[in-house]
Amino acid sequence: MPTELTYDATLRELATDQGVLRYHEAGDGPPLLLLHGSGPGVTGWRNFRDNLPLFSEYFRCLVLEFPGFGVSDPTDQHPMMAAPGAVIRFLDGLGLDRVDVIGNSMGGIVGTNVALAHPDRVGSLVTIGGIGRNIFSPSPGEGINLLMEFTDDPTREALVQWLHSMVYDPRLVTEELIEERWKQATDPDTLAAARRMYGKAAMAATFKAQAQSDQPPYWAMLHKLKARTLITWGRDDRVSPVDMALVPMRTIPDVQVNIFPNCGHWVMIEQKEAWENAVLAFLTRTVPARPVDGGTVGGGTVDGRTAGERGRA
Repeated sequence: MPTELTYDATLRELATDQGVLRYHEAGDGPPLLLLHGSGPGVTGWRNFRDNLPLFSEYFRCLVLEFPGFGVSDPTDQHPMMAAPGAVIRFLDGLGLDRVDVIGNSMGGIVGTNVALAHPDRVGSLVTIGGIGRNIFSPSPGEGINLLMEFTDDPTREALVQWLHSMVYDPRLVTEELIEERWKQATDPDTLAAARRMYGKAAMAATFKAQAQSDQPPYWAMLHKLKARTLITWGRDDRVSPVDMALVPMRTIPDVQVNIFPNCGHWVMIEQKEAWENAVLAFLTRTVPARPVDGGTVGGGTVDGRTAGERGRA
């Protein structure tokens, strides 16, 4: 494995029957799958590059790049619809039966949907904002409205406004961040995929389809989630306001919630050290034995293994 965690040193490719999936790999140990969010210029590398030095000391970190965001091969599907299938193809392609998952925003929704559909494949789940539904706050939130405005009319000013909605501390919106996001977000293929997801017409069609659907939304099925779950959230999130966590924290059977102060949507960036400490403690802690039919399960571990070891293929 590379000792230097640079973009090029960690970049990998996996050929599948639906195109090449690209990802970053770092570290040894139980597999930890990291799933990025959405928005202009997003990539898995940009979401999680600064968290890899710590997590790669404990896990085999796999940062998947979803189709439709300009890194993995493109797809004609709605990026959110394409993502769960990409996760399963990725795990199958690498021969991984079971992983722990960290998902940021959209990545948290994708990880949750994969865990609901394939409970044997996700051990522990960590989400960063995004899951659930608005209870008290307006929907869509401020950040989503700004995202739609940028998607329909991609100007640098609109990008800067959206970036400011993502953070509590405006000093995080540097010229370097603006430039790397602008370059990726205005790539024609990436912008076309974004408009299938966040254009105002696309969002209106999505809301209408959800209202007319006979299928329950994923957040109404969270009581079926088998994975141990840690919900992490920025108290000052203006993209997915923190009241969205109320339904998940009440309905997921095995869940804990960490809310970080003075923090917007990017908890893993804006409260990096505190967030990493909380996630690492969650993923590596042992689970107390519990009685089942007169016996016990676990004995300090899950299935005789620690939480991290459960992810080993």
